[in-house]
Amino acid sequence: MPGRTRRDTLAFWLFVGPFLAGLAIFAYLPIGWSTFLSFFDARNTVTPTRFVGLENYVAMLGNEAFLASLGTFSLFALLIVPVTFVLSLALALGVNQLRFARAFFRSVFFLPFACSYVVASLVWKTSLFSGVRYGLANSLLGLFGIDPVAWTGTADPPLYWVVLVTARLWLQLGFYMILFIAALQRIPGQLYEAAAIDGAKPGWQVFRYITLPQLRATSIAVLLLLLINAYQAFDEFYNILGDSDGYPPYARPPLVYLYYTSLGSGGQDLGRGSAGAVILALLITVVTLFHGRLFRERR
Repeated sequence: MPGRTRRDTLAFWLFVGPFLAGLAIFAYLPIGWSTFLSFFDARNTVTPTRFVGLENYVAMLGNEAFLASLGTFSLFALLIVPVTFVLSLALALGVNQLRFARAFFRSVFFLPFACSYVVASLVWKTSLFSGVRYGLANSLLGLFGIDPVAWTGTADPPLYWVVLVTARLWLQLGFYMILFIAALQRIPGQLYEAAAIDGAKPGWQVFRYITLPQLRATSIAVLLLLLINAYQAFDEFYNILGDSDGYPPYARPPLVYLYYTSLGSGGQDLGRGSAGAVILALLITVVTLFHGRLFRERR
């Protein structure tokens, strides 16, 4: 037994060790260094030069553009999270009920998730919503006699949100659909048989009282992942809106704003950029804890 225990321990560390090492090197170490750097004046260098205490945090919390990005993307999260949740659950229910070609449709809807966010953003910007007469969106509008629209322009109303939201929905719906399908397949068939015997009507009644409660754990996980991903939006905004010079401050998500603060040509203030990153991380942590407590209290 002792020899077997040692072998099991060795096998455990052989499998888990590389992952933990990578997590420490590429996640925890950068987070720790960024937190340390946020208390220093570090311009054009990752080497701390002068300790400034909370000065960087005060500057970022007093920066209207940064606060506007946080506020706007809180509203963005309130929009994209429920829409993605409902659509991915609807897709999962539909695909799971198919009697043929189920694997095909699972693959079709999941494939966009494997696509690069950068590539998808460029396709959305240059082909679907290019703003020229022969772009796909404007070609469809032309069928109804509507003039071409500058989808990624800075005019009012801000139509670039249509491009951004549709790109994100296309990219992530398939992933969350797969999560829901996996959860649906774990629901015991006996529950539906018992519901039918008790007179439950197929459709909304069965979904409300059988299916949805059984999806509780997966639903909580999906909502949490959606919230975190909403605040971490970067690729589609950076590639669709470009350098964002002509757009209002709230059009920049927090990560894009921090990117220009830390690595832009206007000073490369890594100290303030790190402080902003810590503030964003704390905001995500608070939202996550609130989310967990809210659902825990509703059990």
